[in-house]
Amino acid sequence: MSSFSNPHYMYLFEMRNGKQKLAYGQSPEDALDILSVRLSDEEMAEIYFDKYEKISQRELQQHVHRLG
Repeated sequence: MSSFSNPHYMYLFEMRNGKQKLAYGQSPEDALDILSVRLSDEEMAEIYFDKYEKISQRELQQHVHRLG
């Protein structure tokens, strides 16, 4: 099955330091699972799991300055 049949989205999760963390996945939960593979437990603890914004790839440039 092609990965195109399962759309993925970009999510910006708020962090405790005021920055945002970019993640992608089929859902916010999926995006967090993918992030947990890349980040340490300490880094994951900085993320507010319930505070996120779904964005399109076109909007990404508008948010780059807030990424951390």
